[in-house]
Amino acid sequence: MNNLFALILFIIGAVFDFFGCLGLVRFPDVYNRLQASTKCVTFGTIFILSGVAVYAGLNPMSIKAVLCIVFILITSPTAAHAISRGAHHSGIKLWKKSVVDAYEKDKPETK
Repeated sequence: MNNLFALILFIIGAVFDFFGCLGLVRFPDVYNRLQASTKCVTFGTIFILSGVAVYAGLNPMSIKAVLCIVFILITSPTAAHAISRGAHHSGIKLWKKSVVDAYEKDKPETK
């Protein structure tokens, strides 16, 4: 039963990783690509690591998988935020059909 549950988690994770990579290739600008890579790929990798933990049972490999999940949950959104903020500060423009620029209001007024 654990093997079946682990296989389901692996498949769900692979699907999320596939769509995250597809979004990374297809989206028009750096900000949309960060959205795909951060959300989908992080979610997919967490599912795959959860499948590893379920498949391995209670042993050092499953503990390492859980630690990797925690590490990814902390570092992936932080890195994406830093990259997007750095891209905005260096002047990379949003896609022409973008609706909201949340970082624009944080820019200091220049005279």
